[in-house]
Amino acid sequence: MTTAGSAGAGPSEPWSTGLYARAVGARDGDLSLRDGEGWCVPLDIGRWSRPADAGDRSVVERCEGRVLDIGCGAGRMVEALTLRGHETLGIDVCPSAVRATVCRGGAARSGSVFDPLPHEGRWDTALLMDENIGIGGEPHLLLRRVRDLVHERGLLIVETSRADVDERRRVRIHLGQRAASPQFPWAVVGARALARHARTTGWTTAEEWTTAHAGRHFVALRARG
Repeated sequence: MTTAGSAGAGPSEPWSTGLYARAVGARDGDLSLRDGEGWCVPLDIGRWSRPADAGDRSVVERCEGRVLDIGCGAGRMVEALTLRGHETLGIDVCPSAVRATVCRGGAARSGSVFDPLPHEGRWDTALLMDENIGIGGEPHLLLRRVRDLVHERGLLIVETSRADVDERRRVRIHLGQRAASPQFPWAVVGARALARHARTTGWTTAEEWTTAHAGRHFVALRARG
């Protein structure tokens, strides 16, 4: 979960500097996203820093051609896809995440998904792992942007919330119970809500699946021409 975005979204600073950036470098940290209403989700930096697990591999198996990993974090998906023979690029606003990805043998660059990117309109697959559909707090804007990045029949694989939700929140990164970042927008989106947003932003739902291990939920969207 490491690309805060622009285009009306919150600043990238909570992800690019401070405690989150140090935790990615250390591959550990008691961090979470929290809002003022008691909502909380842990940032599982330990898992994100380890090699791809069974849930991640279920995504790797479905990827096609050239892959763009949006908010690549410490690079586990870039590493797994590169080993599988895919040309893969990770993007992340956090410099330590980019360095971690490169150290794993992957290609990565600093920046937001809303910045100009290489090969726009020609990516075969894009990824929004670890509920990165929340980036910027406006899923329809993010989905439209990613639609511009893939080709006319491109694939987008999204890890969604397991709950049937469609929420907009103002959150901060916390260390334990202590707020450790400025406030910024985030979205929490389940599979049904994602399908609704997809229909109005140039996508159709191609597949849904839930992994037995940890119950992670994924949706594959296919671009409409």
